[in-house]
Amino acid sequence: MDNKSLDQDRDGLEWPEGSPSGEDDLAIRVSLMPRDTNPSGTIFGGVILSYLDTAGGIEAHKHAPQRFVTVAMKEVVFHEPVFVGDVVSFYARTLRVGRTSVTVKVEVFAERYRKKHEKVRVTEAEVTYVCVDDNWRPIPVRG
Repeated sequence: MDNKSLDQDRDGLEWPEGSPSGEDDLAIRVSLMPRDTNPSGTIFGGVILSYLDTAGGIEAHKHAPQRFVTVAMKEVVFHEPVFVGDVVSFYARTLRVGRTSVTVKVEVFAERYRKKHEKVRVTEAEVTYVCVDDNWRPIPVRG
């Protein structure tokens, strides 16, 4: 990765160009461990997706104290692998608030464990959550 294209985010960390803007919030930051690996020795994509969904849910929940369920996740493309020990940051921002739904953009970046100055974009997705009642029926998002 070319370090000439690095920007600083609000946390003072440098991220690749095109990284989260000042509108995004750091929802989750984790260091991934050997238990999270797939047979190829990299972090299992499902682990990343689980954290991505959690980060989006944290953002959606800012709009209402009710329960939200995930109903859609737009295309997820993994641009870079994640390795054991990498520190992975999940940034989220609200794109749309509908009558019963919230759509959130989540961007995922990894800081390499053995190369602290190497930071890469892992993936991103738009995730739609629906606010539901105790019977799992959609209800209006209350802000």
